[in-house]
Amino acid sequence: ACGGDQQTDSAAGDSAPTVGDEAVVDSPLTARFASFTYTGNDPIYAGLEVGEGQFINPILSGFYPDPSITQAGGDYYLVNSTFAYFPGLPVFHSKDLVNWTQIGNVIDRPGMLDFDGLGLSRGVFAPTIENHDGVFYVANTCVDCGGNFIVTATDPAGPWSDPIWTPEVGGIDPSLFFDDDGTVYMINNDAPPEAPRYDGHRAIWIRAVDPETLQPVEEASVIIDGGVRPEENPIWIEGPHIYKVDGWYYLSSAEGGTAINHSQVVIRSRNIKGPWEVYDGNPILTQRDMDPARANPITSVGHADMVIDDDGKWWASFLGVRPYEGDYYNTGRETFLLPVEWRDGWPVILDQGEPVPYVLDKPALPAQPAPAIPMNGNFTLVEDFDGGELDHYWLKVRVPAEQWWSFEDGDLVLEAREDRLGDSRQPSLIARRQQHLHGSAETEVSFTPQAAGDEAGLVAFQNDNFYYAIGLTLDPDGQKVVRLSQRTGRDSPAAGETLAEWPVENDGPVWLKVAANGGTYDFSYAFSEGDW
Repeated sequence: ACGGDQQTDSAAGDSAPTVGDEAVVDSPLTARFASFTYTGNDPIYAGLEVGEGQFINPILSGFYPDPSITQAGGDYYLVNSTFAYFPGLPVFHSKDLVNWTQIGNVIDRPGMLDFDGLGLSRGVFAPTIENHDGVFYVANTCVDCGGNFIVTATDPAGPWSDPIWTPEVGGIDPSLFFDDDGTVYMINNDAPPEAPRYDGHRAIWIRAVDPETLQPVEEASVIIDGGVRPEENPIWIEGPHIYKVDGWYYLSSAEGGTAINHSQVVIRSRNIKGPWEVYDGNPILTQRDMDPARANPITSVGHADMVIDDDGKWWASFLGVRPYEGDYYNTGRETFLLPVEWRDGWPVILDQGEPVPYVLDKPALPAQPAPAIPMNGNFTLVEDFDGGELDHYWLKVRVPAEQWWSFEDGDLVLEAREDRLGDSRQPSLIARRQQHLHGSAETEVSFTPQAAGDEAGLVAFQNDNFYYAIGLTLDPDGQKVVRLSQRTGRDSPAAGETLAEWPVENDGPVWLKVAANGGTYDFSYAFSEGDW
């Protein structure tokens, strides 16, 4: 992420991305970024043998959690959670289920949702996407910012409608099911019908909704209370999807929480209102029974959604993580793909005790070229900002009330503002996902701080309370320096604590770099390109 802050009478400055030439009196303080280079170099990818007809997992590396997938003819579309980042809910397109290109974002304009004051792990959770009669539907929850809603579009690239709120539907993780008789159902996670028996006790509910207004037209009823083995007090039954196959309704849900005990389970019924039969082989996907000391583990898998390809084969997209140690990872929850095998009328994604593979055979679909912006494997991506706009994948913290970024002579120019990094508001921060356990990001920045607290540079950003920042600023004597700082929690100063600094030796641009190595980060600067 690149960014910049400005100290004013009402706020001190910290490192978020800004760009600028020499400051002009009475003009906004700006920083200028000439380029941004991201490089991924995970050893696991370097050692993989990938054949001509094979693909690599994850299909979307980095912070792409809670995938939901749908088909429209020979085209496939996928959406993910983004919480309180903006634009929200990325939309991906593919023709082979392997090579994915982001074509837009569902939440792409101010006024659709309001993330002000939210922690970055709140906001939009677990979207689901469906295609029905030429219309695309995304059902979603805005946690602490309005509840459940639905948006629609005839083109999944957008624009999407303003949210259609469903205030009668509580809880989280809504999805839609369009039955053969024209009835539309909404399914969601909510509190159980009786008082919860234990922490994490939830239920999956269903109700018919009006096909036009999408508002409930009947009282909700419970499909599953607690989980597939209620006597074991299962936690967090969520992420429900219904599919209809050969006259059976199948409900597939996540269970166990989205950490190492995560799993996917399935039940079925001849009647959508039940009674429901539980599959004896549950869970149909998990890694919780695997050796935690195994090499290159993929863990926490679940929250699956299934789709049928043009060859009639079923596939499941789901989230998982690649920890560098224990249950620690800096790459977020990622999107994986596995084939689904039907056994005696039940869908099975992966046998228990089997690891999620990094390499497997592609779907039997027409070959497609690799996307212009790689989404997995090792790669280098250079942004020179010559296009005059940010690509779909760039993120901001919360929804901008005004535009504080621009493009000038091939540079990204960011305006310093009173909202500082760590203030839980919206700093002038432009960010991209870390997609590799081992990789780097570097930029060329020109910035002239005017007062103590003015700063612009790079940040390795977990959230408002935890980050490292390396940037150009002033020391207490008014000397321009490169400073490395760290914020270590809510009680740590918002401006971060200085770890190191070095005097700036020239008046030209400075190059800044952050390199990730599992659980550690290295920071570098250069006063001439490449001389780190």
